[in-house]
Amino acid sequence: MKFTLSWLKEHLETQAPLAAIGEKLTAIGLEVESIDDPAAALKDFIVAEIREAAPHPNASKLQVCRVFDGNEERQIVCGAANARAGLKTVLAREGVFIPGSGITIRKTKIRDVESNGMLCSGEELKLEGAGDGIIELPPAAKPGSPAAAALGLDDPVIDVAVTPNRADCLGVRGIARDLAAAGLGALKPMALKEQGGTAASPIAVHIQTPHCAQFVGCYIRGVKNGPSPAWMQQRLKAIGLRPISALVDITNYLTHDLAGPLHVYDADTLRGDIVVRQAEPGEELQALNDKHYKLTPSMTVIADRQRVLGLGGIIGGVESGVTGETVNVFLEAALFDPAAIAATGRALEIHSDARYRFERGVDPAGVVARAQAALAMINEYCGGEMSELVQAGGAPAWQRRIAFRPARVASLGGVALNDSECETILQALGFQMPPRQGERWEVTPPSWRGDVSDEADVVEEVLRIHGYAHIPSTPLPKPDAIPAPALSLPQRRAGLARRVLAGRGMLEVCTWSFLAEDKSRRFGFTDPQLKLLNPISADLDAMRPGLLPNLLDAAARNAFRGYFDLGLCEVGLQFHSAAPDGQRYVAAGLRTGTLEERAAYASAFFQPTRRIPDAFDAKADAAALLEALGVNAANLLITADAPSWYHPGRSGAMLLGKTVLAYFGEVHPAIVASYGLTGEANRVAAFEIFLDAVPQPRAKGKARPALTLSPYPAVERDFAFLTDSGVSAAAIVKALKAADKKLITAVRIFDVYSGQGIPAGKQSVAVKVMLQAFDRTLTETEINAVSQAVVAAAREFGGSLRQ
Repeated sequence: MKFTLSWLKEHLETQAPLAAIGEKLTAIGLEVESIDDPAAALKDFIVAEIREAAPHPNASKLQVCRVFDGNEERQIVCGAANARAGLKTVLAREGVFIPGSGITIRKTKIRDVESNGMLCSGEELKLEGAGDGIIELPPAAKPGSPAAAALGLDDPVIDVAVTPNRADCLGVRGIARDLAAAGLGALKPMALKEQGGTAASPIAVHIQTPHCAQFVGCYIRGVKNGPSPAWMQQRLKAIGLRPISALVDITNYLTHDLAGPLHVYDADTLRGDIVVRQAEPGEELQALNDKHYKLTPSMTVIADRQRVLGLGGIIGGVESGVTGETVNVFLEAALFDPAAIAATGRALEIHSDARYRFERGVDPAGVVARAQAALAMINEYCGGEMSELVQAGGAPAWQRRIAFRPARVASLGGVALNDSECETILQALGFQMPPRQGERWEVTPPSWRGDVSDEADVVEEVLRIHGYAHIPSTPLPKPDAIPAPALSLPQRRAGLARRVLAGRGMLEVCTWSFLAEDKSRRFGFTDPQLKLLNPISADLDAMRPGLLPNLLDAAARNAFRGYFDLGLCEVGLQFHSAAPDGQRYVAAGLRTGTLEERAAYASAFFQPTRRIPDAFDAKADAAALLEALGVNAANLLITADAPSWYHPGRSGAMLLGKTVLAYFGEVHPAIVASYGLTGEANRVAAFEIFLDAVPQPRAKGKARPALTLSPYPAVERDFAFLTDSGVSAAAIVKALKAADKKLITAVRIFDVYSGQGIPAGKQSVAVKVMLQAFDRTLTETEINAVSQAVVAAAREFGGSLRQ
């Protein structure tokens, strides 16, 4: 909602400065979005009079002018062709910055003639519609006075954001009323005189729809529809409206002045009486916005006996619009149903000032007053002979009483106000109330405040005008007990998983919780309960049974754009049934393309090498996250029981007892190919960790245990065992570690061989065992004893020392 300062002062008697007005508007809930004061940019420019203009002695296109600035005469060299004696123009004295040219005026010589200032053109001041030459001001302009006032640019424009419930503040008078109630001046009374003649109107009005409660009209004969007055044009231009003619400008002006839309028809184009009805099938309208609309029976129209004239409360039609030749007009002031206006406006995508106000609700008791205000202006600026007012319908019942207890201002708003303060505020806002009786009042909101419906709304009005800044800041009481953690264990684990995986070089993605049903089938899920009844898209018609399908989609989209080397991860829910507990938290990730192998040191001769990610990379990612979640990955059982979407023989499962904590491995080549991942991205290593299955770590305090490093040297011994080919590496490592849990710090398989020299069904497994004590250097006797224990432990997996 835009308006100028002078426009506001038409309704508000105030001496408050512009800044104070802006601050108060925001304080009472009418947030100021901007204040545009063109006079501020022109504050250094003044009016000056050229008293003499003589030719320049050294330049044929220049003149030497004697200029009076209100205090003294000064000599200025000017090149404008319209510089002449007696002209009032705009002067920039020494030190003034010129916005159009970016220079600062200083005393100088131009062709050996001294010049003390500059006579300005409109272009140099960045004024719209600037002509050639220097600015020509009205003869009445006083030398030395501010140029902004002489240019008519001394009226700041204020733009406020009006909330949808404050339809009354879509008019300047409503804003002035709130400012007056807040103590920033006095609201001027509206001096409306009863308008209308005694002659009967040749045009009657009929309402045939429930969407129009009241219609007030007046026939005016013999008007002159010339330009509107200059002051009105300036205000309309300031708020972004284009002046058209006196009749149109008056209706536009009052729409923004009183928050009540109006319309005028060229009465000579009407065919019979005015009828407010619903549109008939097939009817159309050529509207004033130069667009053609096809109407439906749900739309309220203004019509005569032959055709549609306009959409009620939204926009008029071209055929009945007024022009410069219009001499007889019919004025409309009406009240339309907000819901019907909003529905029609949305259906036809029409945005107009009338629709904006009607769909928020205009004053139901102000229809006649708006008509009287318009008739007074038309009579003043257009003349003509008015008929008596024509009315159809009437103002709806808007009066309602609300029980209000002043004590609720303190209990709801936290501010203790006495009864007199509450009464003063409410009366200033237009509320009516009988003499106060005890602690409970019966208040009646004004007709323009349809948003006030209960006691809480009345309390809000009192607090708003009193000032939200007066509400004390009171901290909430602190509980005596230590509060429980704000995040649950699953939430903390999800956050930890994101940080750990990001630290391992993965990029987190956030994908849909849905996917296409055919992709779900690729992963072996066919549960009809996961099918969506009303999907948001045809390719998102099922709940995701896992995170890997959507991660593969993301990898494919990147591969199609040339980004092959990726590490993607996501933490979220996967679904296995429609039951309330049919979901679980999962952390999943994948790597595709190539990985960079970093050397122990870097130089120009040792460049990092790249390799394709494999199942061991996925296992390392899963193990790192499980370790961060408090699981000792070394104690997990590794099996080959990975699901079918993993590559058989290049995948596995991590179990703690009989509970599966994670799957890892390379994704099955057929599934990778189905996503279009080929070439550099045709091998994908992935993992899935079931966060809900990870046991809660035992309470050991929040601090991590101290890192204990042995100051004594470690000893490595290599062994080669002959085992059955079906023995797993995990079983071998677990059995050998148990040989001496104190001295054996690590067991690593570094070679597996089968073939020549090895019996059929057997394999040779080479193992490196690291021994280290924390309190001494190991002796040869101790080392040999542990070695014998390692050989003996091989019997646990059916192995024997290879000879």
